[in-house]
Amino acid sequence: MKTKRILHLAPVVFLAAAGSLAWAQTEETKSEVPSLKAFHDIIYPIWHTAYPSKDYAALRSYVPQVDELAAKVYAAKLPGILRDKQAKWDVGLAVFRKSVEDYAAAAKGADDAALLDAAEVLHAKYEALVRLIRPVLPEVDAFHQLLYVVYHKYVPDKLYEQIHGATGGLVAKAEAISKASLPARLASKAEAFKAASAALLEAAKALEAAGKSHDHDGLLAGVEALHARYQALEQIFD
Repeated sequence: MKTKRILHLAPVVFLAAAGSLAWAQTEETKSEVPSLKAFHDIIYPIWHTAYPSKDYAALRSYVPQVDELAAKVYAAKLPGILRDKQAKWDVGLAVFRKSVEDYAAAAKGADDAALLDAAEVLHAKYEALVRLIRPVLPEVDAFHQLLYVVYHKYVPDKLYEQIHGATGGLVAKAEAISKASLPARLASKAEAFKAASAALLEAAKALEAAGKSHDHDGLLAGVEALHARYQALEQIFD
């Protein structure tokens, strides 16, 4: 009888996992702002060509394109997966907007040194926005994509089988995080990251165990605990 029950659940779990994958591929789960990426088309020639060669004429000629692309960044909406970064995005966006305005003002003047300084600040504030939304590691991003679906879609609707079907993927992705290495620039956070990733993996395994025992309350509580562990890991890099 036990064997029959396992065979009966297998298709459900498979379909739930497939559903998780489908949700994970939506725009809401991509840690991207297309207009911010598009702004790179103008910041690249500013920073890598005109700035180092002190081509003041080129720097001044870029203002219309800077303004046009920046306006699209101002109007952008963060995808759901980045909702927890909205407050920081708003602050960073205001600083970026000022750097765009200062660049345009400097381009209208005759002070070439001020124009170079404005270009440098524009580049720095753009990079700050990029770093704000860019995942620390691809492994962390992959985990977050699946967790986002579980936490914001399956849990509110109490879709227990779908949550159950996602637990194996969460464990696998948490294991990948625990084996990942931070880039050199974040070496000082390595120990904290190691501890947080271990705690994340522990919570993912606990959630998987709740799913296997068909403990609905345990599943919901387990997702909350896992989400809290993920937030703790993210906060290491704030």
